[in-house]
Amino acid sequence: MAVKIDGKMISAQIKDELKEKVAALKAEGKEITLAVVQVGNDPASTVYVGNKKKACAYIGIRSLAYELPEETTEDELLDLIQTLNQRKDVNGILVQLPLPDHIREDLVIRAIDPKKDVDGFHPQSVGMLSIGEKGFVSCTPAGIIQLLKRSGIEIEGKECVVVGRSNIVGKPMAMLLLRENGTVTVCHSRTRNLKEVCRRADILVAAIGKPKFFNHEYIKEGAVVIDVGIHRNENNKLCGDVDYDDVYPHVSAITPVPGGVGPMTIAMLMYNCVQAAEM
Repeated sequence: MAVKIDGKMISAQIKDELKEKVAALKAEGKEITLAVVQVGNDPASTVYVGNKKKACAYIGIRSLAYELPEETTEDELLDLIQTLNQRKDVNGILVQLPLPDHIREDLVIRAIDPKKDVDGFHPQSVGMLSIGEKGFVSCTPAGIIQLLKRSGIEIEGKECVVVGRSNIVGKPMAMLLLRENGTVTVCHSRTRNLKEVCRRADILVAAIGKPKFFNHEYIKEGAVVIDVGIHRNENNKLCGDVDYDDVYPHVSAITPVPGGVGPMTIAMLMYNCVQAAEM
């Protein structure tokens, strides 16, 4: 019987641990503040931003919301980031992606002070991760490591396959699994014999962005499957990159969608905010 890895429960544990830590910091006179910047009103972004504010309120982190109109210029956004960089009372800065087409995401990510880069997207944060130094780690991959560890799943020595090579999930995921002494293969749209490669995986991380792409033919019997995808199917129900019902009988553990990886992303953002204040 496969274990359903409960991201809601594990993220709640992490938030409760952080709540205690934040209370202790407040007792020392340290307030933690996260500035969240959203440009435009993309519906999915609005939901994410709302969830981040709720998590801040629960843990005891002060959140500052900057909801800017769609027509905000790149220079106006960069000026705001510069102001937030200089504010002593702001520990973390998060600019909600995606941004409108007329604003260059790369430029905005680089503008954030690396000491306040709680998303872990700044080149300096990525560089620290790649050389094994302490720094902010992209929230989704960091959350996946916590899901595995807190579910008692050993990474060391395991064959780990990551499908997807994005800067936000695939690449940092591979580096974190390496850090935990996994043997890591990264696959992508040009990978040959993808099924064969995936079937070698003791731990498969599916982050390809295609609904229900992975069926049981991609899965080694008894593997652990982590599904990073989030889509709406023809009935408007949420589903992942993995065909859950087809794969479930063949695995030892699997994350559902929703309720798997998703809640962990926000929990690890909160973790990064606390880390920023402690640093």
